[in-house]
Amino acid sequence: MADEFMKGLALFTIGGLGWLTFAGWYRTPSFYDINQLFADPRAAQSVYDEIGIFAGDAFFWLMIVGALTFWVLVPASRELREALADDAAN
Repeated sequence: MADEFMKGLALFTIGGLGWLTFAGWYRTPSFYDINQLFADPRAAQSVYDEIGIFAGDAFFWLMIVGALTFWVLVPASRELREALADDAAN
Protein backbone atom coordinates (compact mmCIF):
# COMPACT_ATOMS: atom_id res chain seq x y z
CA MET A 1 0.00 0.00 0.00
CA ALA A 2 2.89 2.37 0.63
CA ASP A 3 4.07 2.12 -2.98
CA GLU A 4 0.63 3.14 -4.29
CA PHE A 5 0.63 6.09 -1.91
CA MET A 6 4.06 7.19 -3.11
CA LYS A 7 3.11 6.80 -6.78
CA GLY A 8 0.00 8.91 -6.18
CA LEU A 9 1.97 11.47 -4.23
CA ALA A 10 4.59 11.68 -6.98
CA LEU A 11 1.95 12.23 -9.67
CA PHE A 12 0.17 14.76 -7.46
CA THR A 13 3.42 16.65 -6.84
CA ILE A 14 4.62 16.59 -10.45
CA GLY A 15 1.19 17.56 -11.75
CA GLY A 16 0.78 20.29 -9.14
CA LEU A 17 4.17 21.85 -9.77
CA GLY A 18 3.70 21.71 -13.53
CA TRP A 19 0.22 23.18 -13.27
CA LEU A 20 1.38 25.97 -10.97
CA THR A 21 4.20 26.83 -13.36
CA PHE A 22 2.10 26.96 -16.52
CA ALA A 23 -0.86 28.59 -14.77
CA GLY A 24 1.44 31.28 -13.46
CA TRP A 25 2.71 31.94 -16.97
CA TYR A 26 -0.52 31.77 -18.93
CA ARG A 27 -3.43 32.26 -16.50
CA THR A 28 -2.25 35.17 -14.37
CA PRO A 29 -3.52 38.42 -15.90
CA SER A 30 -2.24 40.52 -13.02
CA PHE A 31 -0.69 39.85 -9.66
CA TYR A 32 -3.33 42.05 -8.08
CA ASP A 33 -6.33 40.03 -9.33
CA ILE A 34 -8.10 37.68 -6.98
CA ASN A 35 -8.45 34.79 -9.45
CA GLN A 36 -4.84 34.43 -10.45
CA LEU A 37 -4.45 30.74 -11.26
CA PHE A 38 -8.00 30.03 -12.38
CA ALA A 39 -8.52 32.91 -14.80
CA ASP A 40 -9.16 32.19 -18.44
CA PRO A 41 -5.90 31.88 -20.34
CA ARG A 42 -4.89 34.88 -22.36
CA ALA A 43 -5.20 34.62 -26.11
CA ALA A 44 -2.48 32.46 -27.57
CA GLN A 45 -0.29 34.38 -29.95
CA SER A 46 1.94 31.52 -31.06
CA VAL A 47 2.15 27.78 -31.19
CA TYR A 48 4.28 27.81 -28.05
CA ASP A 49 1.52 29.61 -26.17
CA GLU A 50 -0.97 26.94 -27.27
CA ILE A 51 1.42 24.20 -26.14
CA GLY A 52 1.90 25.95 -22.79
CA ILE A 53 -1.83 26.28 -22.19
CA PHE A 54 -2.39 22.65 -23.16
CA ALA A 55 0.50 21.52 -20.94
CA GLY A 56 -0.98 23.40 -17.99
CA ASP A 57 -4.32 21.64 -18.48
CA ALA A 58 -2.57 18.29 -18.90
CA PHE A 59 -0.58 18.76 -15.68
CA PHE A 60 -3.78 19.72 -13.82
CA TRP A 61 -5.54 16.53 -14.90
CA LEU A 62 -2.41 14.47 -14.20
CA MET A 63 -2.50 15.85 -10.66
CA ILE A 64 -6.17 14.97 -10.16
CA VAL A 65 -6.51 11.68 -12.04
CA GLY A 66 -3.07 10.32 -11.09
CA ALA A 67 -3.60 10.76 -7.37
CA LEU A 68 -7.19 9.53 -7.56
CA THR A 69 -6.09 6.42 -9.42
CA PHE A 70 -3.41 5.34 -6.97
CA TRP A 71 -5.15 6.50 -3.78
CA VAL A 72 -8.69 5.32 -4.51
CA LEU A 73 -9.13 3.15 -7.60
CA VAL A 74 -6.19 0.74 -7.20
CA PRO A 75 -6.86 -0.01 -3.50
CA ALA A 76 -10.60 -0.33 -4.17
CA SER A 77 -9.98 -2.75 -7.03
CA ARG A 78 -7.69 -4.87 -4.82
CA GLU A 79 -10.30 -4.98 -2.06
CA LEU A 80 -12.97 -5.93 -4.58
CA ARG A 81 -10.77 -8.64 -6.03
CA GLU A 82 -10.09 -10.06 -2.54
CA ALA A 83 -13.80 -9.97 -1.69
CA LEU A 84 -14.67 -11.80 -4.89
CA ALA A 85 -11.95 -14.39 -4.24
CA ASP A 86 -13.30 -14.95 -0.70
CA ASP A 87 -16.83 -15.38 -2.06
CA ALA A 88 -15.60 -17.84 -4.69
CA ALA A 89 -13.69 -19.84 -2.04
CA ASN A 90 -16.78 -20.18 0.14
